[in-house]
Amino acid sequence: MNNGRRRPDFRRGRQDPADPNKKPMPKWVVWLAIGLLALALVGPQIWPAEDATKITYTEFLSQVRSDKVREITINNTSNKISGEFKDGTKFSTTGNVDGLSDADEELLKQKGVDYNYSTPQPNWFTSLIPLLLPFFLIVGFFMFMQRRAMGQAGSIMSIGRSRAKAYQADKPSTTFADVAGYEGVKQEIREVVDFLRMPERFKEIGARVPKGILLVGPPGTGKTLFARAVAGEAGVGFLSVTGSDFMEMFVGVGASRVRDLFQQARKLGKAIIFIDEIDSIGRKRGAGLGGGHDEREQTLNQMLAEMDGFEATDGIVIMAATNRPDILDPALLRPGRFDRQIVVPLPEYEERLAIIKVHSRDKRMGSDVDLETMAKATPGMSGADLANLVNESALFAVRRGSKEIERIDFENARDRVVMGARRESLVLSAEEKRATAYHEGGHAVLAAVLPNSDPLHKVTILPRGMALGVTWTLPEERHTYSKEFFEDVICKAMGGRVAEMIIFGHLNSGAANDLEQATVIARRMVREWGMSEAVGPMAWHGQQQVFLGEDLMTSGREYSDETAQKIDQEVSRILREQEDRARVLLLKHRKGLDLVAQALLEEETIDGLKVDTLVQQGLGETGVSESATELGLR
Repeated sequence: MNNGRRRPDFRRGRQDPADPNKKPMPKWVVWLAIGLLALALVGPQIWPAEDATKITYTEFLSQVRSDKVREITINNTSNKISGEFKDGTKFSTTGNVDGLSDADEELLKQKGVDYNYSTPQPNWFTSLIPLLLPFFLIVGFFMFMQRRAMGQAGSIMSIGRSRAKAYQADKPSTTFADVAGYEGVKQEIREVVDFLRMPERFKEIGARVPKGILLVGPPGTGKTLFARAVAGEAGVGFLSVTGSDFMEMFVGVGASRVRDLFQQARKLGKAIIFIDEIDSIGRKRGAGLGGGHDEREQTLNQMLAEMDGFEATDGIVIMAATNRPDILDPALLRPGRFDRQIVVPLPEYEERLAIIKVHSRDKRMGSDVDLETMAKATPGMSGADLANLVNESALFAVRRGSKEIERIDFENARDRVVMGARRESLVLSAEEKRATAYHEGGHAVLAAVLPNSDPLHKVTILPRGMALGVTWTLPEERHTYSKEFFEDVICKAMGGRVAEMIIFGHLNSGAANDLEQATVIARRMVREWGMSEAVGPMAWHGQQQVFLGEDLMTSGREYSDETAQKIDQEVSRILREQEDRARVLLLKHRKGLDLVAQALLEEETIDGLKVDTLVQQGLGETGVSESATELGLR
């Protein structure tokens, strides 16, 4: 009678259920015991024990003359002499190389010492070693090759298995509380988690759980972090895999791994499958030069069948993340496969503030740190950028020798992340420094006087990154942009080039990046945004890539040569109009430009408020200041 209790099983090294902390005996202990037993049996034959006293040959002859030796035995092979004294003590000594001399043999006869010669036979085990050693080497070599072949066969047989990692409930988990902001995204994902945990609540009114959720957003916005939060909140099976895990050099491996992945999920009953970077296997079919036999397409076909094919997949939810939804196959995005596409955008001000607080909670902050100001000063940064910003500020604090992070550390970290590291080793000549001051001063003055420009934050002539100077504006949070805004951006970009023409009468290569940005904006105004009266309300995109599913032989340009000429003329017109506008404004604020350049030469870095003050001061003056004249800024 066992009273319904199972008997403990101690076979195969299993742990005792009564003592869960007791570990099974390691295998090396058994081999060690076998080795010690073999050494105890064979060792005495290989290395026989010797209890005789060792003496020199001279001492041996002295003992013979003293009539203390009873008998000896002479080894014919080694000439070693072993014997016994008359008191019963045994001894051994090394004889002469040529054996006993006639005089020594005569001495032994005179003293009545019994002596005899022996030729010992070699140890049987030692004689077998030369014969057995090649045998063991050959057997060991074949065993090694057999194990290697079995291992390779095993790896080949398992190559089609899924590489998905199952979430372990006992590991530290991430929850939705660890994800700052994005309340709308949390709500949509939380519904899926609630359905898997409480399906009766939804089935009462006939609701059907979405089979697939696609997280779409720029890099660093936290799509994978949401997946980890779902793994911590769901309470059901969670399998995580990346898109590249399905691809292999062997044909058919990707499809096999997809089948195995869904089989694992079905065994769990209710499960969530997360596929990170799904665009690596979900690209449009027919893209590129491959045909229908392409390995990537076979993998995608199998995934489409598993997600919503002939066999039902109730209780299995697919989550995927990508930052390239435009290249995904339409069959993958239809309802029934990915029912929901959740956009995870760049965080707004409130979300940036929450993200900075999350990453700052385990760091020692100074009393002068204002996280709200820092959140306002970091528009366009993703969650990963903000995490890096906080970490960089901590590194700057350590570099200063401070025990807490202060405001200056955040400022330096922001400059480091946005504008690049300061190039301490680069030393500008006086003429280069003066040209840089006027170049950045032209940008700064226009940023201060243009009506649609973003607020000016800081301007510096300290080399950072690849630039000799930087004019930094704080972009306001906009979701739509007007034609006037883009015109002001182009005009501000022309400020450095125009300022150099006004002051020095010639140009240099410092405006290359400004011209590139201005040309890109002007071309998009004409070709994509319909902001040109001559071209009209038409939009064209650039050449499509082959991997997006476009035909290789078709031209990427969608308009005629006449239209292309008209586009080029309009782009040139916009750029020249804004260059002339920048020249007019800088001539009007010439005195302010001189004051800003003077301040940059003296202080190297000034903020936007001081630029505004100097521009206003220049409007109220009748001439250039004496200090500017002394510096040769005329």
